[in-house]
Amino acid sequence: MTSFFTGKVSFVLKLVVVLLLSSVLVTLTQSAFAQKEYFIAGFLAITILLLVLTYLTKISIPLKFFLPGILLLIAFVLSPILFTVTMSSYNYKTGNIISKSEAIEQIKNRGFESDADGTSFDIKIGRYDNQEAILVSDSINGAYFISTENNRIPLIAQDLTVNEYGVAESAPDFQTLSDAEMANADEIYSLKRFKYQDEYFIALEGFEVGIVSRQVLAFDEVNDQFKNIISGEIYTDNGRGNFAIEGSPDQYLEPGWRAPIWFENYTKLFTEERLRAPLVSVFIWTITFASLSVLTTFALGLLLALALNKPIRGRRVYRSILILPYAMPSIMSILIWGGMFNTEFGAINNLLGTDIAWFQSPTFAKFAIILVNLWLGFPYFYLISSGALQAIPSELLEAASIDGANPRQIFRQITLPLLLQILSPLLIASFAFNFNNFNLIYLLTGGGPRAELDGELAGATDILISFTYKIAFGSSVQDLGLASAISLVIFVLVASISMYGLRKSKVLESFQ
Repeated sequence: MTSFFTGKVSFVLKLVVVLLLSSVLVTLTQSAFAQKEYFIAGFLAITILLLVLTYLTKISIPLKFFLPGILLLIAFVLSPILFTVTMSSYNYKTGNIISKSEAIEQIKNRGFESDADGTSFDIKIGRYDNQEAILVSDSINGAYFISTENNRIPLIAQDLTVNEYGVAESAPDFQTLSDAEMANADEIYSLKRFKYQDEYFIALEGFEVGIVSRQVLAFDEVNDQFKNIISGEIYTDNGRGNFAIEGSPDQYLEPGWRAPIWFENYTKLFTEERLRAPLVSVFIWTITFASLSVLTTFALGLLLALALNKPIRGRRVYRSILILPYAMPSIMSILIWGGMFNTEFGAINNLLGTDIAWFQSPTFAKFAIILVNLWLGFPYFYLISSGALQAIPSELLEAASIDGANPRQIFRQITLPLLLQILSPLLIASFAFNFNNFNLIYLLTGGGPRAELDGELAGATDILISFTYKIAFGSSVQDLGLASAISLVIFVLVASISMYGLRKSKVLESFQ
């Protein structure tokens, strides 16, 4: 049996697996390289090299076990963190997503205006003399011509196939596109400028209409600026990812591009009142929410664990019932609770005989969140508290009882300190989880109530992670750079609080 894992058969199997995996990675590398994703392509190429060296040679036996974990750690943990850190120093938002070269090309393609009369023609797209061309029908004047990027070829109406609307369907030497070619025609023809007369050209609006236009913006590669040919205005690189008129920062061309602004996204959090005020209130509520969630769930879980730690009839049944909320998918539970809190039809108002608008009042909404999170979280602490209680030596409790301590003193002086010492890492982990408990906030209240008409960025129940989500994806302007900066702030806060808690609990000392 040992020879099977170390002999020729084993080597052949390893060779087949490595070759199959490498072939897939080579394909992905080529695709990434073709899409100019050079970082991903480089990572995949290094991965292929490491796989071959590790599993087809004896360069390192331990690396055979560690390599998959190391590669996954780099791909799905370190790389996203590095990307977030990088993007937090960029002006990276709606209108500033693409690279500068792509932005220049798009501005060129958009930098035109139609003629004063708004002249338009019916067209057919195709090829003429092996060039992209359009068959133009001026049905009002009864004129027809073929236009390429550099030439305009007049046609005689008698030589054409014209439909009942006076639109030419075909012409000599003009080849219309097949259905397969039409599928890719947009990205080819939409960027073309077809010859008309003088400085005017025909720009396509769809596949059937051409607009007579002229170029308004011209790019000066030497000076890295755009010039408005009509008005003479100069648009220069403002250093923030846009071409703007000097002295008029609000007048800029779109789209822009990703541009480094270094620490500006971080300074915005503390210098702009529009961000600073909601950020402070959201931070206070986040700390309060995470703390109350840990305290309430731990208290209820511990109370139930203490009650069921004693031999009572039906204890197994009670334990099974108590862990049901933990067994159900949290998304389902949150949505059910959301329905129960409905003002008009919810079970809670019907049972209490009230008409409380739970999600319209900040106070009631926060109470509802804490209550729902208590329902979701107490089974976890019940389970770990039950296990921890079993780990406390019964001799300590018996000795304290013999010395005259009552149950309350035994719990306060012996049981609780030992439990906290055992469960401190889990309490800290629960705090970190609730600090970023996005699902509960998003599904139950959506961060509200929020006065959107008044321009409020954050709702009364938004925590930092849901506030970050709204900045990144919750409006027409998706400021991904600013959201990345807030994400790093959250990371530093959670890491600092967690490390402080671990040091205070002295849990790390047991590992030394």
